[in-house]
Amino acid sequence: MIDAIVAGHLCVDIIPTIDQVAASSESFLAPGRLTEVGPAVLSTGGAVSNTGLALHRLGVDVRLVARVGDDQIADLTRSLLQRYGAHLADTLGVGAGEPSSYSVVINPPGIDRTFLHCTGTNDTFGPEDVDPSLVSQARLFHFGYPPLMRRMYADGGIALAETLDTAHRAGATVALDMAMPDPAKPSGQADWPGILVRALPHVQLFVPSVEELLYMLRRPRYDELARDVGQADMLDEITADEVSSLARAAITLGARIVLLKMGHRGLYVRTAPDLGDMGRAAPADPANWSGRELWAPCFHVTVRGTVGAGDATIAGFLAGLLKGETIEGALTAGVAVGACCVETPDATSGIRPWETTQARIASGWDRLPAGPEDQGWPRQGGLWHGPEDRAH
Repeated sequence: MIDAIVAGHLCVDIIPTIDQVAASSESFLAPGRLTEVGPAVLSTGGAVSNTGLALHRLGVDVRLVARVGDDQIADLTRSLLQRYGAHLADTLGVGAGEPSSYSVVINPPGIDRTFLHCTGTNDTFGPEDVDPSLVSQARLFHFGYPPLMRRMYADGGIALAETLDTAHRAGATVALDMAMPDPAKPSGQADWPGILVRALPHVQLFVPSVEELLYMLRRPRYDELARDVGQADMLDEITADEVSSLARAAITLGARIVLLKMGHRGLYVRTAPDLGDMGRAAPADPANWSGRELWAPCFHVTVRGTVGAGDATIAGFLAGLLKGETIEGALTAGVAVGACCVETPDATSGIRPWETTQARIASGWDRLPAGPEDQGWPRQGGLWHGPEDRAH
């Protein structure tokens, strides 16, 4: 039995090394100006690489399912994956004559990253790229970034629902991650409420960022915040009540566990009162996981880059689930792995083995104060408990 399959979006990331002096210059990225940078870091990116390789580094037996072209970027993609394990490129599909996906990541220190992205073969990924016989051998099936994959959001998300249903019917626990749609592109115009209505009945764990879920389910509120404070500062303006309401809405649509990435404010989780059939990666203690509402603050680290931080956080949480942790332990593991990730410029080299990460947590690792500030949530064991937490 395989622990996990991670499927969906895969690309190559080209990450120039940018120091503080360059990032602080008035000419940084100014039109017509040259900015000196350091060596480029080459790594695979996207949910398949970021979450999949993080799980691999945490000791989870994982397979990667994605689609590449038949060009030099495809060769580079395989080579980069094989550095982590010779088998990790074995389950990639090929789109003959199609361009492989890549990103140029502008990742200055202390500033959230910006991407120049070619979607490539991610746009042609479909249900036929998922082998049911492989999924039938897996405890967990995690799918990531459908807003960056044209077939997944086209036609009301029929192909996405079919892909998730294949894994659901095969008995795997199904997890779904998102990415922010581009408001100026077709992904931003897609019917995301309708897509989620189709998709979430096949999903046990729904793990978007809070901004992504706000865009998809409460677009007027997202647009209001984008207009009033800007996308960069939006996260701090979203209240704990809004977070709770968004998660409740996703559970109403069918998800059993909703995990919301909150950036520097930490990680929020809400679960259904009755988890029902959770598939082969069901929690070891369902009673501990049922009817919960918790918020974990981030651990204190020196941030060198934020590429892949959300994916690493998801990997830590999923690894905790697969290893039989309580929901408190899985949530803490999520923010710990995310913290390790941002200590390096790329998405995966900062991830440490599970045992090393657990020892760091146990050592008294300091946490940041940000969370559901001034909302009256009690804090116990390092976590905030929401007003609807069963163990409150």
